[in-house]
Amino acid sequence: MAKPAGKADGSPRGRLSRDVVLTTAIALADDGGIESLTMRRLGVELGVEAMSLYNHVANKEDLLNGMVDAIFGEIELPSHSEGWKTSMRKRSVSFRDMLSRHPWATGLTDSGTNPGPSTLRHHDRVIGTFRNAGFSVAMAAHAFSALDSYIYGFAMQEKSLPFTTEEETAAMAHLMLAQLPATEYPYLAELTAEHVLKPGYNYGDEFSLGLDLILDGLELWLSLGGSPTS
Repeated sequence: MAKPAGKADGSPRGRLSRDVVLTTAIALADDGGIESLTMRRLGVELGVEAMSLYNHVANKEDLLNGMVDAIFGEIELPSHSEGWKTSMRKRSVSFRDMLSRHPWATGLTDSGTNPGPSTLRHHDRVIGTFRNAGFSVAMAAHAFSALDSYIYGFAMQEKSLPFTTEEETAAMAHLMLAQLPATEYPYLAELTAEHVLKPGYNYGDEFSLGLDLILDGLELWLSLGGSPTS
């Protein structure tokens, strides 16, 4: 349950601020999903009438934009003192970690029409990292899109999985094997038996391999001068 941010001293209105409103809204969304977040629920959590919130956020859209901007501030910015692959790998891992903490954000992070300063700073640094590495403007756009499509897609796939622990994964795999005849689905049965059911299997571990394949591909593409799609 989200911790009421404004009740500690008995005067929530005196302590209420935009940061407190956004932090509490993020906690509520983390707990119950973005669908559970309403202005009324947020007001109850803060100990104020819902109308009081409009002194700090203009409307629900402004609230959501502010939440997205706040969580973008959690992502490690690429460092221009390191090689572009190293810095973009760290940033991508940090981005995926942020989406794991805030699964509600997978459908919101790039849909806002009014991005905040943390979001703009993040995007500018990513583009700058590619440009400083020798990517053309078009190549930087393509590389940015390829990386973030993978990160968002992986996060959404993880969110949709019906299991989270190794034990749950194994139980689901055994159930699949029992229901899917190997003679009809030989490759699915093979992958399940020889990969998913291996001790220590964790779907999340797939992320690093896919990320490295993309970064290696971008490195090769850069060495070829961006041919043929730039």
